[in-house]
Amino acid sequence: MNKRTASPAKKNKLIVLFCLLFIIVWLNSLIGTTDISNWYIENTLTVISLFFLIFTFKRYRFSNFSYLLICIFLCLHVYGSKYTYADNTFGYWLQDLFHSPRNQYDRLVHFSFGFLLYYPMQECFSKWLKYPQRIALLFPIMTTLSVSCLYEIIEWLVADVFFVEQGVSYLGIQGDVWDAQKDMALAFLGAVIAFLFFYGYQKNRHTNTKI
Repeated sequence: MNKRTASPAKKNKLIVLFCLLFIIVWLNSLIGTTDISNWYIENTLTVISLFFLIFTFKRYRFSNFSYLLICIFLCLHVYGSKYTYADNTFGYWLQDLFHSPRNQYDRLVHFSFGFLLYYPMQECFSKWLKYPQRIALLFPIMTTLSVSCLYEIIEWLVADVFFVEQGVSYLGIQGDVWDAQKDMALAFLGAVIAFLFFYGYQKNRHTNTKI
């Protein structure tokens, strides 16, 4: 194919690599799933996210680093849907390693939502929406908390209204009545930590530039 007619995605080998990695992990989660109904429910938001990334690619494009972070998060999420979050094998390994009373995989993914997606959201606010730097730095934290709250409401609707039979496996609260609040707190904590890293990096780079 002529370089002039090649699509932006094909020109960027890293994005192709990220796509292939995600497809492999996603197919593996489907082939080896222990609960196909739960898999379909869990991956509804995955499909919505992919449509968003595909349809906005030509007009609004993230940096390769952001696509890497998004790819890692989506891989973590779809891997969780393979066994259900409460029965995730990697979560059981973490449970044994840290002598935890419960499978912690869902906690890991909620933390990763804030930590891994902070930078792509920051990029969206600063480069796409052209917000001032201070607002672009803080909005991802508030967005993380808001989306986490919305997600917990969606979980309740799915488990208690639309798919009652799948409710227990989908929620994966493992007997913790404060599961929703802890999930939101971890996502918020992840975003705050990512903010501190990014803010420190920006400040250090600005200082070095002056020198």
